[in-house]
Amino acid sequence: MNQHPGTLGRKLGMTQIFNADGTVDRVTVVEAAAIVVGKRTMEKDGYSALILGIGERKEKHTTKPTAGQFKKANLTPMRTVRELRCAPEHAAQFEVGQKLPLDQLFEVGQKVDVQGVTIGKGFSGVFRRHHFSGSVMTHGSHEYKRHGGSIGTNMTPGRTLPGLKMPGQHGNKIRTALNLKVVRIDVENDMLLLNGAVPGAKNGTVIVRGAVKKNGGKPKK
Repeated sequence: MNQHPGTLGRKLGMTQIFNADGTVDRVTVVEAAAIVVGKRTMEKDGYSALILGIGERKEKHTTKPTAGQFKKANLTPMRTVRELRCAPEHAAQFEVGQKLPLDQLFEVGQKVDVQGVTIGKGFSGVFRRHHFSGSVMTHGSHEYKRHGGSIGTNMTPGRTLPGLKMPGQHGNKIRTALNLKVVRIDVENDMLLLNGAVPGAKNGTVIVRGAVKKNGGKPKK
């Protein structure tokens, strides 16, 4: 489980920035103005974590139990809330109601993992969902150009095996982009510029954490 320092953000879209040497980086802009709305501790919960929230939510759209939790913490209800597990030392650095400072979580050049929900494509066929090549389109074949072909087996086992690639729901899955480089950190505007594409649509919620496969989430010195 990834327990590197991270934050909760909103994907604003993609753009490009020009470097001093004339090269261009295509970057994804993430607005990461997350606020600590709660904490988990080893003594009380058996593990340590930060509960983060972004975006204000109207009180009339908030259930009473949820509104009571925010009222107890002297906070306005948040639209999106996520729990990020972390080390006890990291959780102890922040208090409830505090905004997470990006310059304390990330460094320019650091590798991060970004998790989001991909864009939903609805019910799709095997061409679009699994990149099938389709059936032959000559020698008298018809009505099978975009079909998936046979789905059964012979006498043994005589049934359709589970996990067979077939038409169905496409997209709308939780996916993680690994090892994206932090290109720029805008502390004043709570912006992170990440090199590469991030899963999800514009205004989608993303979780940015230090990479698990590159240098423990910190750049090489």
